[in-house]
Amino acid sequence: MTLAAGVIIVYLLLLTGLGIWHSRRIKTGDDFALAGRKLGLTVTVGTLVATWIGTGSLFGSPDAIRQMGLATFIYPLGGAAGILLLMGLAGKARALPAKSVPQILGLRFGRSAQVLGACALVTAYMVMVSYQIRAGGAIAERLFPVEQAAAVGSAADTGAGVEVLAASGSERQRWAMYPILFAVFVIAYTALAGMVSVAWTDFINGLLMTGGLLAALAWVYWSWDPVSQPMEASFLELPGRITTVEWIGYLLPAFLLVMGDANLFQRFMSTGSVATARWSAFGMFWGVLLLELAVIALAILGCLVLQHDPQDAKYIILTLATSKLPAWLGIVILAAATAIVITTADSLLLSASTSVSVDLLGGMKGAGQQRVMVVLLGGIALALSYAGTGFFDIARYAYTLYGASLTPALVCALLLPRVPRRAVVAGMAGGLLTALVWKGLLLVGTLPVMLQAWDPCLPALTVNVGLIGILTCLLPSTSASDSLDLET
Repeated sequence: MTLAAGVIIVYLLLLTGLGIWHSRRIKTGDDFALAGRKLGLTVTVGTLVATWIGTGSLFGSPDAIRQMGLATFIYPLGGAAGILLLMGLAGKARALPAKSVPQILGLRFGRSAQVLGACALVTAYMVMVSYQIRAGGAIAERLFPVEQAAAVGSAADTGAGVEVLAASGSERQRWAMYPILFAVFVIAYTALAGMVSVAWTDFINGLLMTGGLLAALAWVYWSWDPVSQPMEASFLELPGRITTVEWIGYLLPAFLLVMGDANLFQRFMSTGSVATARWSAFGMFWGVLLLELAVIALAILGCLVLQHDPQDAKYIILTLATSKLPAWLGIVILAAATAIVITTADSLLLSASTSVSVDLLGGMKGAGQQRVMVVLLGGIALALSYAGTGFFDIARYAYTLYGASLTPALVCALLLPRVPRRAVVAGMAGGLLTALVWKGLLLVGTLPVMLQAWDPCLPALTVNVGLIGILTCLLPSTSASDSLDLET
């Protein structure tokens, strides 16, 4: 066992101990899902930042370099813009008696909106958890590398997206266990104490990932020699090749997701007051912007320092940690990467299990039943993790499924109380269906050439908002007696 592997195992054991300690305080379903609505400002900011900075940032942003070059620095601005607007919604969400985002829709637009929102949420979040598991397997493969055979065989792209050269059957079997072991840890940790353990772990992991990423960025920057390691022309040329429609496709999914992300809203609902919810969104904006830009800068500089092909840069930060950085800093980066993946995976899993209980099964269950739900959904996500290999495109599509179907409805629920219920439900259904159909047409290649550059998010959002607008003009508005008072 390497020193890095030993340190990270100890780190995970400490997190487990923290979860066991917090689990003693969990008595009810509300304690499990919402931490008793007692989270303070500092912990809430930490858990919000750690929740958003996940595999989509650590592997997806470096993966985007092949398509965007230096313009990858603009990619986080979509999510950042959404967070700015989120500040106006956080306090309103905290003031409600709801325990999930689909329940907010149910309080305002009825049972159909609640169920449809829950289906979109659980589907998207299972996809997101699945690629967190694959990312965890990729990290484990670097901590406990498979012994490669002396003779090089053909490379195989496995479920975790890691190329493994010809190896013995036992070595391949050991590698195949990495995603499973990672999933087991995430499921068990999430099931221990729910939001209490997740929030405090996120706070600790947030400190680790901030310090590690900034230290690594400083070290790699001072190690880079622009003369002997020049920036390739492709880094500079790619931004000019991106069309307006493609820019919208890059920025819009994250913008929509953050505006309606149940993960984030569940944390706002867990705070001790409306003011805490609002200020935590402000702190999240600066923390997310700093770390997103640091990840992209580290990935680009890593490609230059290692002379690595940017066409396959999704694992460049892990490669830096294991081959270039000083041993102590490499261990910190691997620990930070582990923290990033764990915090996002357990947060998504907790939100999905809460939505199933509250929105699909008729109400918050006891802590024991909530734990069973976490285990079941975690098993589904593990099975899905073997269905793909990439990160950037999968992350954007998961964001689209959620954001283009649910976010406009949530904005209406919090800001536009008189929109007709049937208009919102029709918009949600139309947006979700359009996202699914458009992606299918892209995969089979039947869309006209001029539309093939359109990300599914754009037509899905257009259909959603268009239906809401048209039907609002045609249908009578909701009466004041039927409208939930959302003023804070």
